[in-house]
Amino acid sequence: MERYFKRRFASTTSSSDNVGSSSSRDVDISRDVDSSKESELQDILANLIADPGLRPQMLDYDPNIRDEVPRAYLQKGPCQPKDHTFPQTDLSGYDRRFNVKWFDEFDWLEYSISKDATFCLYCYLFKSNFRIGQGCSDAFTEMGFRNWKKKDKIRQHVGPVGSVHNQSRQYCVDLMNQKQHIRTALIKQSEQARIDYRICLTASLDCVRFLLRQGLPFRGHDESDTSSNKGNYLELLQFLADHDEKVKAVVLENAPGNLKLIAPTIQKDLVNACATETIKKIIKDMDGAFFSLLVDESRDVSVKEQMAVVFRYVDKSGDVIERFVGIQHVRDTTSNSLKEAIDILFAREELSISMLRGQGYDGASNMKALVAVAKGNADIATFFTSCNSLVNIVGASCKRRDILRDQLQKDVTEALEKDTFPTGRGLN
Repeated sequence: MERYFKRRFASTTSSSDNVGSSSSRDVDISRDVDSSKESELQDILANLIADPGLRPQMLDYDPNIRDEVPRAYLQKGPCQPKDHTFPQTDLSGYDRRFNVKWFDEFDWLEYSISKDATFCLYCYLFKSNFRIGQGCSDAFTEMGFRNWKKKDKIRQHVGPVGSVHNQSRQYCVDLMNQKQHIRTALIKQSEQARIDYRICLTASLDCVRFLLRQGLPFRGHDESDTSSNKGNYLELLQFLADHDEKVKAVVLENAPGNLKLIAPTIQKDLVNACATETIKKIIKDMDGAFFSLLVDESRDVSVKEQMAVVFRYVDKSGDVIERFVGIQHVRDTTSNSLKEAIDILFAREELSISMLRGQGYDGASNMKALVAVAKGNADIATFFTSCNSLVNIVGASCKRRDILRDQLQKDVTEALEKDTFPTGRGLN
């Protein structure tokens, strides 16, 4: 029970004196603990083992001092006993030994007198930052390298630019140059600047969400400072600034010159972020259930072919839901192009075609899909009839009705002129 409850001692002093004495005693204890930890750290740093073959691994040190130990080793430098008499080893009938000139060629190389082997200082200090299988080798960190006739193995340890050795070397440079490290630069940013940026970003996202929900354009014809109508995005952002002093202090003219969040590219990035999150929400709402795919062609104002995609599924409440998931530009609206675009969509959203239970393709040009199946095109036939899907309905869209009606009228007129119209049948 004493592990869970502290024993209370009787005292002749007043309760207020007891409280004051206990608090002061706790402060003294915490100071003693801090001083003992500091003295322990100083003792460890003062007695670091120089021989790389006898050192403990970095993971064996306390996590609270793993930044101090590498810094101390880097300040001491690599263990390079140049005056040592290196012993010879019989390798394939030849006596070979470590060459002291290798210290000048490889500044990171260390030599262990106890193991007669070489080690890498950089990898020893920071190899633990990498996962197993990323090129981490124990030859230059734990076991040691002592095959003196294969100097190329030492060069191979360095590896390409992105190797573990070179990344560990960069970690050492960053550790010894804290002022130039990117983390230090980020920490220097004041807390108020972070708060201001978040307010500006939130206001910009509110404008983007409103315009997207209402289906309104973002840009204006004249977005200059003297314009009376700068477009929906800028005008809405100005409206928010006029009605909120916190927003007004960090947006538009009061924002930093490189952080206004009003450039067209920034607006597109915000829209893409909203689209990505919306699709993720739709996929999550589907919850791995069966769904149908509806595809329609939709040209833009520049007569550029596009593919509009809609998912139809039944939610957890049993309601049939149709969600528009995006428009994707395609070369044309033939069956091959649509198939490639749909494959890309499924791969990007990590959807399984095995869950597809219905397909609908609208547009007269998609009649080519039936022709492709009739001709025995295996790829198209497999795609349109895979996964036990329902019968695909391919029909003419309403926007093609005028074209079809005109063509029908033309054919009927030609038939009447040639007197080839069937007897007993007329036009309604």
